[in-house]
Amino acid sequence: MTYYSLNKKAKDTSFKEAVIQGLAPDKGLYFPKTITALPAEFYSNIDQYSNEEIAFEAIKQFVTPDIPENELKRIITDTFSFDFPIINFNTNLSTLELFHGPTLAFKDVGARFMARCLAYFNRESTEEITVLVATSGDTGSAVANGFLGVKGVQVVILYPSGKVSAIQEKQLTTLGQNITALEIDGVFDDCQDMVKRAFLDTEITNTLQLTSANSINVARWLPQLFYYLFAYKALYKTYKNIVFSVPSGNFGNICAGMMAQQLGLPVSHFIAANNANDSVSNYLKTKTFSLKPSVQTISNAMDVGNPSNFVRVQEIYHQDFDKLKQNLSAFSFTDEDTKQGIKELYTTYNYIADPHGAVGYLACKDYLKLHPDAHCVFLETAHPTKFLNVVEEVIGIPQELPPQIKSVLSKTKIATKIGNYNAFKTFLLSP
Repeated sequence: MTYYSLNKKAKDTSFKEAVIQGLAPDKGLYFPKTITALPAEFYSNIDQYSNEEIAFEAIKQFVTPDIPENELKRIITDTFSFDFPIINFNTNLSTLELFHGPTLAFKDVGARFMARCLAYFNRESTEEITVLVATSGDTGSAVANGFLGVKGVQVVILYPSGKVSAIQEKQLTTLGQNITALEIDGVFDDCQDMVKRAFLDTEITNTLQLTSANSINVARWLPQLFYYLFAYKALYKTYKNIVFSVPSGNFGNICAGMMAQQLGLPVSHFIAANNANDSVSNYLKTKTFSLKPSVQTISNAMDVGNPSNFVRVQEIYHQDFDKLKQNLSAFSFTDEDTKQGIKELYTTYNYIADPHGAVGYLACKDYLKLHPDAHCVFLETAHPTKFLNVVEEVIGIPQELPPQIKSVLSKTKIATKIGNYNAFKTFLLSP
């Protein structure tokens, strides 16, 4: 597969180089040159395939020949050490649980897949790669866990001080080994801007081989299309008009779902479920993309004012606003709305959701008012106990912590405080 930069000023490249570089030399995001849909028969018989077989058929055109098919199968098997259950509430509503991985968040899939791809590419190299990742919560812990102990890879995680949950912070600051956490004085957008600026800084790039483990990296972004296929496999014999409601921050997850649709997945529509960070919701209303500083919310993984992956979404629809709007709706909700969503799910369905899943649920409700014949699947992207204070406050019942969280609570946080870009640069270049 050949990849091109969305800034259109860099040479086309291979999957391997796209993964290692993260961003193109012109600082554009990479996008596959071609997308070949899978045969209709694949979808009509999808329940005959295992999840590993489905993932292999979906991703191989984007990865081979840089990774041989047998090696790709091994990477996929290693990536899927957990389940992706669908919980059905009624004829119109289901949730897809994506929090059964090692860090209890949907980002475990992309982080584990990318780490294994990078380990394969770096298997015989003596050069060290530095992975930079900005996180508003779950990305950091997923990347830290996925890359822990990978040979020849150093991971540097930037997170906004005081703006991730206590459990999220523990998950990304306590691993040690090749994982370093930087506590940034600012918001997520400041972390993301520092990462992007480092890629533009020749004093850094002439010294370090940088790549990114945010969803700007094709190996982090593309594997997220897997679980849309898995959900379809579980639902297609019962429901025909399937719609996905995706809690959306940097828009990598929903963009991956749209890539699954480009592969022929028979999905009717996508919903971007936003919190108060509503740049895309406003864009779909006004046709004008106005960036705003990110706002802190209780669904912090979506606290993104400038969603990097939205340019990929636009590319899928060839910059055609009307085509995009036919396939994408967006709704935004306040923290109070979100708490009400958590409460409704608990009192109506005896289901405990995290704040991100609750936003996805609320978006389903609004969409179903206009499209009552749809079956709406909201993505539950993180385990509710990762947001323990919010969830327990709303439902009024103490929650049992899963083993993955209990194991980190007693560990000591190790993080370096960084106040600005110059301090970040000095840290990266220090021996």
